[in-house]
Formats: sequence, C-alpha cells, structure tokens
Amino acid sequence: MRILLLAHSFNSLTQRLWVELTARGHWVSLEFDVNDAVTVQAAELARPDLIVAPFLKRAIPEAVWSRHICLVVHPGPPGDRGPAALDWAILDGEDEWGVTVLQATAEMDAGPVWAFRRFAMRPAGKSSLYRNELTEAAVEAVLEAVERRPAPQRPSPSWWKPALRQAQRAVAWDRDDSAAVLRKIRCSDGTPGVVDGDLRLYDAHPADGLDGPPGTWIARRGTQLARATADGAVWIGHLARREAGALKLPAADLLPDIAAGLPAMPGHHDLWYDEKGGVGFLHFPFHNGAMSTAQCRRLETAFRQAAERPTRIIVLMGGMDFWSNGIHLSTIEAADSPADESWANINAMNDLCRAVIECGSHLTVAAMHGNAGAGGVFMALAADLVWARSGVVLNPHYKGMGNLFGSEYWTYLLPRRCGPAAARTITEARLPIGTAEATGLGLIDAAFAPTPAAFRAETEARAAALAADPSLDDRLAAKRLGRLADEAEKPLSAYRAEELERMRLNFYGFDPSYHVARYNFIRKVPKSRTPLYLARHRSKA
Repeated sequence: MRILLLAHSFNSLTQRLWVELTARGHWVSLEFDVNDAVTVQAAELARPDLIVAPFLKRAIPEAVWSRHICLVVHPGPPGDRGPAALDWAILDGEDEWGVTVLQATAEMDAGPVWAFRRFAMRPAGKSSLYRNELTEAAVEAVLEAVERRPAPQRPSPSWWKPALRQAQRAVAWDRDDSAAVLRKIRCSDGTPGVVDGDLRLYDAHPADGLDGPPGTWIARRGTQLARATADGAVWIGHLARREAGALKLPAADLLPDIAAGLPAMPGHHDLWYDEKGGVGFLHFPFHNGAMSTAQCRRLETAFRQAAERPTRIIVLMGGMDFWSNGIHLSTIEAADSPADESWANINAMNDLCRAVIECGSHLTVAAMHGNAGAGGVFMALAADLVWARSGVVLNPHYKGMGNLFGSEYWTYLLPRRCGPAAARTITEARLPIGTAEATGLGLIDAAFAPTPAAFRAETEARAAALAADPSLDDRLAAKRLGRLADEAEKPLSAYRAEELERMRLNFYGFDPSYHVARYNFIRKVPKSRTPLYLARHRSKA
C-alpha cells in the first residue's frame, strides 16, 4: 500500500510509524504540513492509497480529505475532541486515557473512528507519556486501521475541550498542593511550559520531606531547584525565560545566583548506581537524552567507579524515555561560544566512550529502554552487548544536524559491528531504524519486552545469567585480547583525531550549517520544506 504520512514534524510517533509501516512492506513517504498548497501538492505527487496524520497542529485541507482517506491520530479516547487532549487528561488527573484513529472530515476530530486503544495513565510528564504509553497505543491502533480496515464507527457522545490557557495552567503557590503543582507542570511539559512570572517551568518531580514558605526556592540538588508549595515542595528540573524563543536550561544554570544561596541536598536524580546479583546498573535518565559536558564527565566518573566494584557485569541503563541523544544542543546554544562548548562537549563524550571501550575488567551492556539518536547510538555501541526494548527507534546518523560529521569513535565502532558498506548506508540514509532492522544489521544484539518495566526485569535476568556464566572469565580474556589486537592495527587515538579533524571544521569552519541547524532545532523553527530522503514522492528517482 502507498501511505503518505502528513505531520507537523518528524517526531517520535511519526518515526515509529515510519519504521513499523515500512517493516510491513508498505511504501511510506512523509510531507511536513507547511501550508495547504504544499499538502495538496504532496497528495497529488504521492498518489497514496491512504494518508496517515500522526501529529498535526492544524486541520487537513478539504481538497485533500475529500479526495483521499485521511486517518488522524487523536491523543484521546473516542468522543474526545480538541487540540490539548493529553494536557487536559493530566491536569484532570485521569486514571485512564486513550488514543483514537479517526477519519478526517469537515468537523475537527468528529469523523468516523477506525480504531482506538486505551492505556493507564502514569504520574509523569506529558512528553514521557506521549513517547511511551500513548505511542504504543497509537501504533497498535494505526496498524489495526491500516491492515484490517475495520468498519468505521461514529463516536457518540462527543465533547469538545479547547486549548488550555496559561491561566488554567498557572500555579497558585499559596493554595495549590504539591499534587496540583505537579499536574500543572507535567501537563505543560515540552510545550508550552507553565508561565510563572518571567519564567517558564518544566520537568517537575516530587520533593518528599521538604517544605517552606509557599512559592520560595528552598533547596538545590544537582541542577534541580526545589520550590515550596502549600503542603510541601516540588523539584523543578528545567526553566526558560518567558519570552518567545528562550532556551530551556537546567534550573540551577538559569538561576545561578538563587541556586548558590540554597542548601544542597544529596544525590542527583539524573544519575545513580545500584547492584543486584553481582551486576552493576548505571542509570542516567538525562532530560530529553541530551548529555552536556558536565553530565558526560559525571557519567564517566561514575562508570570508572562502577568498574572498580567487585562485579563482573556493568549495565548502562540510560533512562526510560531516552538512552541518549548525544551532545547537549541547548547548553551549547546558550554558551558564550557555541563552537567552544561544542568542542568541549564532544571531547567529553569521547572520553566517556573510550572509558567504556577500554574497560577490560567487566563485560559491558548497553540496555536501551528508550530511543537514541546521533552520538547516543554510537555511545551504546561502545559496550560489548547492546540490548533494546522492542519498539525503540534509533537514529544512527548526524548529517541532519547541518552535515555534522560526528565522533564518539563511530568510524571504529560502526564498521566493526555492521561492516563498512552497511556503515556507510546507515549514516548516509538519515532514516530511523527499528529494532528488527537494527538486529539484522548488527547494530544491536537483542530486542525484547514491550514495556520499560518488562524490559528492566528481563535485562536484570539476562545480566544475572551472564554474571553466573562459567565461561565469563574466558569471555573477558578474549575481550582484552581483541582490544589489544584492534589497538595494534589502528589506535583509538587515530580514529578520534580523524573524526575531530572533521568536527573542527563543523564547529569552526567557514560553513555555518551546523550552527544554523542547531539554532533552528533548539528554537523549534518550523520546517519550510520536507527533506527529499523523507519526501520520497518528491524524488525524481
């Protein structure tokens, strides 16, 4: 079947549907919904059997839905209508929510229902729920609609909920308890944030055991700041200035003077280590998978400390939403010299990757609960084994960020796993890869478990089995010998020098493509056109 994906951006759900539909043999192409004329032209060029709209911010033009079957993915149960469905569900404290695949008609979100799924709500931010529970439900519903072609049903009754205004998201610090504050910030996570004075608030977590005068900043923990509520406090992980286009940054970095005067609490919510059954587990759920220079340094230190423990296996767990997306483009953009900070960040990533590659005392496992992109994928390949949750999407390429060359020893790690020809294809294609394809290519060793919880449980069981394997000593000895042989053939320092020579041109050279692409990405500048590697219907080939 010829399927045209119509989307505002190539977000996580759209990428997942690209992967799943392509894997089932469908011809899939994508068009960014720039304006009516572009959308109409795309439909004419693609000649689709079906148009699927996973993520839109405006209505499909009548000239398209009247001529083609257009299925819209609505993030709410049958009957729910409106542009902020998941926001309302979190704010209202819904225990269960859903996703509906419906046919586009003249009335917004009111067309015949082709498929739907329900899912339990988890106390988490909107972005996390969207990437996990909602995405899994949406994929199931879309595949049912595409492959089974059920008889559409009209929902009855239906209800319209308008966009949430900032007045409805606003926190009344002297009246709202911590649960209400968490709901308000979580339902605004990602976009648009909660406006609070001259700030926007994001990334909220419970701050159990803390209290103070409501509305005041009372403690810091890493780069998080705690703010008192009517009955306790919440941690705020990220902030942005209120003005349009302002950068979202770690809270303590945006308010350094306030942070400096607050008492420090122990621990970091974004990095911890635990042991179970002779296996060390290193967790690093960095926000949006971005890894700043400081975070890379902290993680390298934590890894080296884990390697000194009397264990035999180290599992790099990443986070539930992301494994890693590589260097931290927001902190780079906010730096006095983005080029200098880019250079510092990529070198910190390289130091971390080298520590993992050279670890001869332990068998290392990269356990990918969530998606990974760019340098984050290649950091995973530094481990001896790579496991991924079924449904994870990988983007093992850099070129989309202004033709960035990339480092993290990828020129060593990727060909070693996939072979030189496949390595070139993977990095040049700039397309998302699902776990089935990644396993076939040799990018990952195994994919299993449909949910993060099930993946964590099976990862622990598999790691314990590795630790108990009587052949582990032989395996570690072979690992050390293999590393010595590889080093003799071509030192890691040579790979790094070659990669960084190209990266220096990206950061400091005459071509500003990387800096322009980073600026547009961080500030969410809408795409003016769809790249031809996605818009297959526009390719002359």
